[in-house]
Amino acid sequence: MKTTRPLRSRPWLRAAVLCLGVATGCTHAHTAASTPGTRAQDSRSRARAYLEENQPEKALELLRELHLQAPEDLDVARSLTEAHVKAGRTDAWVAELQARLAAGERAVDQYMLGLALFSRARDAGAPAVAAFERAIALAPDTAEYHYRLGLARLESEQYTAAVEPLRRATALAPERAGWRLPLAKALHRTGDASGAVEALGAVVRNRPSPAEVATARALMEQISDPFGGFPKTAEAKLEEGLRYLKDLDAPQHAILSFEEILQDYPDLAVVHALLGLAYQRLDDAGRAVDEFKQAIERAPRDGKNQLYLGELYLSRQRPDAARAAFEKAVALHPLLDAAWFHLGDLHLERRDLPAARDAFTVAVSLQPDAVPPRGKLALVYQLDGDYPAAERELRHVVEKDPENVEFSLRLGLLFTEQALKSSRPDTRKTAAGEAERWLSKVLETQPENAVASRALQQLKAQ
Repeated sequence: MKTTRPLRSRPWLRAAVLCLGVATGCTHAHTAASTPGTRAQDSRSRARAYLEENQPEKALELLRELHLQAPEDLDVARSLTEAHVKAGRTDAWVAELQARLAAGERAVDQYMLGLALFSRARDAGAPAVAAFERAIALAPDTAEYHYRLGLARLESEQYTAAVEPLRRATALAPERAGWRLPLAKALHRTGDASGAVEALGAVVRNRPSPAEVATARALMEQISDPFGGFPKTAEAKLEEGLRYLKDLDAPQHAILSFEEILQDYPDLAVVHALLGLAYQRLDDAGRAVDEFKQAIERAPRDGKNQLYLGELYLSRQRPDAARAAFEKAVALHPLLDAAWFHLGDLHLERRDLPAARDAFTVAVSLQPDAVPPRGKLALVYQLDGDYPAAERELRHVVEKDPENVEFSLRLGLLFTEQALKSSRPDTRKTAAGEAERWLSKVLETQPENAVASRALQQLKAQ
């Protein structure tokens, strides 16, 4: 019989179930003339701040009042439970909820009971599951209840039982892309690798947070491990070949090592892929393509092999073949940021701006600190006439790197274009002022920059 592991062994799952957060929205200044809704929003923000500062007692005062005002608000209910747990009042809160339920059953109370029970390792299994199941029975169309039930079952290693409530949750709330992460894990653990990859694909296409990307990458590596089951007797020769290929830049020697492995194990897809990379390093495209195709034949679910083939086609000026390979790559392995970036470039070359925007958006989500994908995304927005979005992407870079002359110049050119094309006098004036500021900054660093000088001349001549 399986036992429930302590929650500390699965921090991402624990944080997901005991969720932690009041939705705050925008923060407005609190004035005597503020509306009740604004005051409630301010209380939510302060409660959230107290919880983040580990001052749960102060948060409790606010959250109890908010819960009285809006007893069905699940964000408040969840944060109220979190505050009790952080304050060390879990047992008292469980007892209070059980007394409420004895007096009159409500779904939200069962929900909070499930969250509180889940925070205690001894109750994270059947007791928490039972509470969430009862909440669903009382309110079957509430996505949050299905999601928490799925997570509780996942924590208890009931992977098959976790799939259905997680599927139901994502169907009821398709905008909650991050909810597909535990669904992907459950599907993977039940042997549905294709379904797990599809779920991860939906996550990366919906602007995931860095934490969600990290979790998705870890799950994807479990789903698609090219070295899984690699024979131990060949590991030394594999390491030798990798050292020649990666560290010593000696692809000829690497080829000898990889071919020696394939003599004994001809069906090792990862070795065929490495052999293809070695031939590509030697500029032997024909042999490289053959090896990549053999790798794909032996491991048709490994998207990395499609990535390698696409990059080879791209280097040989075969854009259509490259695009097809990259599309297969991201379908099989949605976390391949290089494939998304190449796809964006290929779509941009064809002036398919919506497709380019989608691809670069994923690339930026997967590598939020990388400059090239953000710069390309800004270009797509600019070509599409979405100046505010282009400005946002360019500013993201210069705010982190104020000395980035290239992006300062691009901001200057963006505002110049906006000033020259806008039909509104106020917009032209504002854009022209911003353009002059950024272009002057570039010329301070690079006085001979002809592009910046011409742009300034255009502004003065308009």
